[in-house]
Amino acid sequence: MRVVVAGAGIGGLTTALSLHAAGITDVTVYEAVEEIRPLGVGINLLPPAVRALTELGLYDDLAEISVATAELVRFDRRGSRVRSEPCGLDAGYDWPQFAVHRGELQMLLLRAQLAWLGAESLRTGLRLTGYAQTADGVTVEFTDPAGDTVTDEADVLIAADGINSAGRALMYPNEGPAGRNGLVLWRGTSPAPAFLTGSSMIMAGDGEQRFVAYPIRAAEGERPALLTWIAERPLEGEPPERGDWDRPVELDTITRHFEEWDFDWLDVPSVIANADIAYEYPMLDREPLPSWSDGRVTLLGDAAHATFPIGSDGASQAILDARVVARELAARTDPVEALEAYEDLRRSA
Repeated sequence: MRVVVAGAGIGGLTTALSLHAAGITDVTVYEAVEEIRPLGVGINLLPPAVRALTELGLYDDLAEISVATAELVRFDRRGSRVRSEPCGLDAGYDWPQFAVHRGELQMLLLRAQLAWLGAESLRTGLRLTGYAQTADGVTVEFTDPAGDTVTDEADVLIAADGINSAGRALMYPNEGPAGRNGLVLWRGTSPAPAFLTGSSMIMAGDGEQRFVAYPIRAAEGERPALLTWIAERPLEGEPPERGDWDRPVELDTITRHFEEWDFDWLDVPSVIANADIAYEYPMLDREPLPSWSDGRVTLLGDAAHATFPIGSDGASQAILDARVVARELAARTDPVEALEAYEDLRRSA
């Protein structure tokens, strides 16, 4: 079986690795950008996703670049503790909850793909622009930056190309852009002293304004911890046209809204002011689709079921999608039935 994957993000790369582990080795991943770089900020991988990556043999490499989150603690806007709950191993799971830089995780998965499937398994600078199906396969069309067309033949196309998915737009051309909910997220990473247990994730604030922070690199000796943080509040003015998570923003834009959030356990204004870089992300959402699949073509991760980036779900759910779609394709002779089974198993989650 030959599989083409559109998108070399966390979902697409995990799909390629999962297909290889399931015995499907004729896989090519296409990526729209010409150079894959370790962009983004921190994300949380929930225990089921860590289990899935462990099954791929990546646990040790993942643990080396992550912090195992021990607890989630909620505070009000004055910094007073409201409640706490354990996470990962501390909550009784067999696998930890890992906080990791998104770019470092992507690079880990990319290195594994190139090592397992070879350099020819990745093609960059090619954006998905079309597909046509026959009874025996699917012809996939990509376009390069010069506007030239490249085609590939496959048994299955998996579009794992994010919330602004080209695959989804081809499948549902009348859907239109993602909707906004009126909030904006600012996200960044900052060196800062360890707080609480040193492996705590905190959420402070209320329904109008919140601040979330957790370490993605532990403090060691003279070296401070590296925190990833999210500042959330109602959006002012007109939002940007796209929901790109790598849209830089000036730090003063953020700090003026959090000047009084200096708690005895975390100095929020200093954390924001010391950020290496910060990004703006308007909160986007999409309505559920009637189906993720069209014959031999299916959607995966945010392309299929975008989630707000506040519940540690985006990357984790994409990883689980990848494991299930690979298992179903390996277990069935009919790709269409396999994709239907994948959707049946994953849609409820």
